[in-house]
Amino acid sequence: MKKQLFALLFALVPFTALAAAEAHLPYSMTPDLEDKASLQRGMQLYVNYCMGCHSLEHQRFARAAEDLGMPQDLVEENLIFSSDLAFNDQMRIAMSKEDAENWLGAAPPDLTLRSRVRGTDWIYSYLLSFYKDPERPTGVNNAVFDLVAMPNVLEPLQGVQEMVCAQSDHPVGDAELDPLTGKYQSCEVLQVTEPGQMEPAEFEEAVYDLTNFLAYVGEPSKLQAQTLAPKVLIFIFIFGVLAYLLKREYWRDIH
Repeated sequence: MKKQLFALLFALVPFTALAAAEAHLPYSMTPDLEDKASLQRGMQLYVNYCMGCHSLEHQRFARAAEDLGMPQDLVEENLIFSSDLAFNDQMRIAMSKEDAENWLGAAPPDLTLRSRVRGTDWIYSYLLSFYKDPERPTGVNNAVFDLVAMPNVLEPLQGVQEMVCAQSDHPVGDAELDPLTGKYQSCEVLQVTEPGQMEPAEFEEAVYDLTNFLAYVGEPSKLQAQTLAPKVLIFIFIFGVLAYLLKREYWRDIH
């Protein structure tokens, strides 16, 4: 019995560590795979801003169009920009891995399963946490992924975000108490200093849509599973009632 308890405790350690790591993320989001409009906007953002470098090799345009309720002609006209890609093709990028390694130093990862590896809270926080850093080769850094090599491709929408110092009456994160003012000061506050095309709330909604789309891509069958689940439960309930009545009939003579 003791061995089984120890085995259970060791099995739970990775999940505990993961939960502790996730607790430090500055933002959180809950995917809504029933919101087709959000998923459609997220796919549009992904194709326009992410798909120049990051492929979705395990997802097809046709499958996404079917699941998200988009007509084929609309997808072909607005979301497929390469003449080498067709409606039934995988969502590949034109840049080869060899060229990517030569030009960028490393091939950008495929993001099909990124939401299942990192989690949606991490992706959402990561996309919202780029800030200006002149010492980095791309001119930006990231509060979630330090020394990030990726540029802030969403900067035209968000604007320029910088790390600034702010004071508050209550401790936030690693804020230190200033003995002169009696307030807590933190120099890890992200603030948009040069506005982009979107207001901050509007940009957060756009990042939510993009993250929501990546959550769908990570498990596209989940939409079908959610639709099928009530039918399966109803079948199990009816089958259970019939099985119970049949059992009573069989055991009637014995009792």
